Amino acid sequence: MAEQRQDARDARDAIERAWDDLVATARRTVREGLVVGTSGNVSVRVGELVLVTPSGVPYDRLRPEDAVVVDLGGNQVLGGLVPTSELPMHLAVYRTTTAGAVVHTHAVHATAVSTLVAELPLVHYMAAALGGPVRTAPYATYGSPELAENMLEALRGRSGCLLRNHGTVTYGDTLDQAYDRTAQLEWMCRLWLTASSVPGREPSLLSAGQLREVQEKLSGYGQPG
Repeated sequence: MAEQRQDARDARDAIERAWDDLVATARRTVREGLVVGTSGNVSVRVGELVLVTPSGVPYDRLRPEDAVVVDLGGNQVLGGLVPTSELPMHLAVYRTTTAGAVVHTHAVHATAVSTLVAELPLVHYMAAALGGPVRTAPYATYGSPELAENMLEALRGRSGCLLRNHGTVTYGDTLDQAYDRTAQLEWMCRLWLTASSVPGREPSLLSAGQLREVQEKLSGYGQPG
């Protein structure tokens, strides 16, 4: 019995910590201009549960007691607030990848690019950090199973994609990694829009071979563990 009580306390503590981190990440998306108001959403996985931002609540108003938790089937197991309408998209990522966190935004430059191309041109080598050329998922109504399906196809072999006339989705092992990939994607979209807007000039693009070289180099990037 004592062991069960300790397990319950550990699970509660893990959820509380994850919720604090999720709220901080959600507020960061607003602070750094990746979303406006309550657009976009963030989630993080804790075991077989998923914590997700609620629908229509400004992130600066979220409190510890507002935690929204669902299982992988979408059944709400904790919290009185309604989960984000994009829950099907988040759950689709968790069911098909090893993601620990998902970030969805309406970042302006990335959304603009989503209306123009089926794939972000290889204007910078950091596309390698997302698995390769970033695809644009065909448009579907927000919150719909069709949107989740389109997103999964665009994410095949990638950790981020654009959503046509909508925004971005990225995932990672952690909230920090998912967020960093979102920010990187927005930066690359801004870069391409800036370069391609120069009259009479076309941006130079990387080849598939050059991108593979970067992917190999990135595999050993950072400090040794």
